[in-house]
Amino acid sequence: MSKLRLLFVKEAQASYISHLDLIRTFQRAFPRTELEIKHTQGYHPHPIMSIVLPLPVGQSSDCELLDFEVTQESDGAGIAETLNTGMPLGLRVLECYAASRPIRELTDLRADVELEYDGGVPAGGVDALRQLFARDSLVIEKRTKRKDLAEVDIAPMIHSAILTEADGIIRADVTVQAQNPGLNPQLLGKAIERYLPELTPDFIRVRRKAILDAEGRDFR
Repeated sequence: MSKLRLLFVKEAQASYISHLDLIRTFQRAFPRTELEIKHTQGYHPHPIMSIVLPLPVGQSSDCELLDFEVTQESDGAGIAETLNTGMPLGLRVLECYAASRPIRELTDLRADVELEYDGGVPAGGVDALRQLFARDSLVIEKRTKRKDLAEVDIAPMIHSAILTEADGIIRADVTVQAQNPGLNPQLLGKAIERYLPELTPDFIRVRRKAILDAEGRDFR
């Protein structure tokens, strides 16, 4: 038996596929690999696979991870190429390899966040946002797993934020805490809306670029 991990891209139309539908997409694709996926026990067995840090709908990523188990010995060679023959537009598997590192070693994620303004970037916007994201405290309202609203200080979860202005938008290269708890980079817009409402963007676009360990290296 082998534990394997997929590294894949999710973008374009595929960014609007929900987490459950994404799992189903992979479940339908795996039979063409001839791998025997390990299933749960019981009356309704289903393939054992999980997506690490499920991506919010509407966001894209260059570094999504999916873990699964197979009943035979495999190092994952050739699996990415086989899966890609039937993937929908916007999903592309980059690599399949043995899952040797535990998920608990994953600590941060880096993302590109684009803040778009219909009327152009307000004067002084970049400097104001740099100061905002450098604050010691940024309290926002966030939905809990129970769907309740709770106030959360996200400042300790923002590890770096490099902001630039180009092509009429503000781009932020951010590194945030990934889990226990994690911060969705989209929520930076909530902090802007609360503390600098005049700089609230009309649209926010997020793309994950890397998932990192505690030393800042790519987690694989």
